[in-house]
Amino acid sequence: MKKFNTAPLPFQGQKRRFVKQLEEMAMQQKRNAVFVDLFGGSGLVSHTIKRARPDCRVVYNDFDHYSERLANIGRTNEMLRSLRPIVADVPRKLRIDEPVRSRVITEVKRWHDTGYVDWFSLSSNLLFTMNYVHGFDEFSKETLYNRIRLEDYNGEGYLEGVEVVSMDYRLLFNQLRWLPDVIFILDPPYLSTDCGTYTNTSYWRLSDYLDVLNCLKGTKFVYFTSSKSTIVELADWIARNDFHSNPFEGAKVFRQHVRGQALNYDDMMLVNAA
Repeated sequence: MKKFNTAPLPFQGQKRRFVKQLEEMAMQQKRNAVFVDLFGGSGLVSHTIKRARPDCRVVYNDFDHYSERLANIGRTNEMLRSLRPIVADVPRKLRIDEPVRSRVITEVKRWHDTGYVDWFSLSSNLLFTMNYVHGFDEFSKETLYNRIRLEDYNGEGYLEGVEVVSMDYRLLFNQLRWLPDVIFILDPPYLSTDCGTYTNTSYWRLSDYLDVLNCLKGTKFVYFTSSKSTIVELADWIARNDFHSNPFEGAKVFRQHVRGQALNYDDMMLVNAA
């Protein structure tokens, strides 16, 4: 099984910084353990665990329809091939001005009018860093940049052996919580951070963030968050003020510092799977 250290298509928040720790956690589990990735995201967590433990069942809840993007990876590659000659004379990473911009818009509209367009991948190739659109009308109003990758995307074998489902995470949790040796992987949108690029943006009111914590009670889990989020601090406050026990108490914490343009925070992985 080919190893992917990053997801084959762009995705905000993929857990590539924790691949090693995920592999170590998976190797410590019993034979035939069941791993349930409740908020599957890019599928990188599910891929990493399945590759480390091919004997185990791995269930990937495709919360953001990433598998649809993978199924259309050939079409995405064809679209990018058609765009490369148009921007060939525009320096890499610089703005695409007229008349080239209009030619790009026209070409993208042709693909839009004839079938599926992976807007997230297209945004990664033609918009400013971390700027994403969801459709042609939005795209046509944006400033464009030549960030088109020079090689095709390749996702062959990425989800090999992984069970792919797409349902409300609460239904999946209630279906599988009774299995012996089940470990739940939880990577919900982070409290107090932007979740605008997620498909299910209407989900995430404060009560929805807190509802996720119900999946931690009495279970083995891996929970992802960030120092930009206040969820761990909130859980600690609840415990200290006698409202409820802290669901993260006793969990081992792994941190990976993220630094870049306007970025300075820690990604966090909390593990209670012993």
